[in-house]
Amino acid sequence: MNQLIDVGIIGGGPAGMSAALALGRARKRVVVIDEGRPRNRVTRESHGFLTRDGITPSEFRRIAREQISVYPSVHFVEDTAVTITGHDGNFLITTAQGTTYQSKKLLFAVGMKDLPLPVNGLAEVYGKSAFVCPYCDGWELRDQPLVLIANGEKALHLAKVLSGWTNHYTLCTNGPDEFTEEQRLELLQHRVPVFDSPIERIVSIDGMVQRVELTDGNSISCTGIFFAPKLVAASDLPQALGCQVTEAGTVIVDSFGKTSVPGVYSAGDAATTQYQVITAAALGSAAGMSINNELLVEAWNRQS
Repeated sequence: MNQLIDVGIIGGGPAGMSAALALGRARKRVVVIDEGRPRNRVTRESHGFLTRDGITPSEFRRIAREQISVYPSVHFVEDTAVTITGHDGNFLITTAQGTTYQSKKLLFAVGMKDLPLPVNGLAEVYGKSAFVCPYCDGWELRDQPLVLIANGEKALHLAKVLSGWTNHYTLCTNGPDEFTEEQRLELLQHRVPVFDSPIERIVSIDGMVQRVELTDGNSISCTGIFFAPKLVAASDLPQALGCQVTEAGTVIVDSFGKTSVPGVYSAGDAATTQYQVITAAALGSAAGMSINNELLVEAWNRQS
């Protein structure tokens, strides 16, 4: 038997939970379907969220669920949405456990996921002393000797951003640098050491990086790493429903989180490249309110 709900939220991270909070307070029947494997589970602390700076991702989710539980119309299920069919006002969500939900509206808050990088030793330090965002973790590594692993335009961008936290960093492109001559000159002018030999391995102790060893014999001592991740959409369901996406897999939305498909919304990392917890939460809240407004207007018009 299908469970009839107002909104099905796919993904229970900051975006999905913020939307659930807004909708719960608006007395809407909501189910949040989440498999419980957030991308930021590898890190010890989350930063940049006012009143929650330094909190662990698991504690953030625990507090959020505890606060949302006050609103009885919101339910969380640990499951995975595998197929979604239907149209605005009548979507059918089927999960991996065989449960089905009939939902008037949809919100994809599925986020992104990391593709493994072919760097020996990176997995052991990721989230402990290797990070992807200086705004999230730069303060903890301020004024320390760091290695930046990236190439091309991404490397130049990260080098500029990282300079706000330390002047002691080395760029490792892990193979051909993909720079233009102008970019090489810019890095040279700013005295950024660049090594283009492949990385042999990252040496660490208990997740704390000690040095980066290259195949040409060079060894770079450092206490931290920033690297450019390779990301893909965590779910292909939005695209399968017909939502327009960018080449990177980000769902294209308007300022209210609306996708190109009527009745379907997206928020958080799935719909922006600003990968910040506080940004995801804000976008989720905005999408939740927009969904509620749409439901209210539809109900109003049916009564006229």
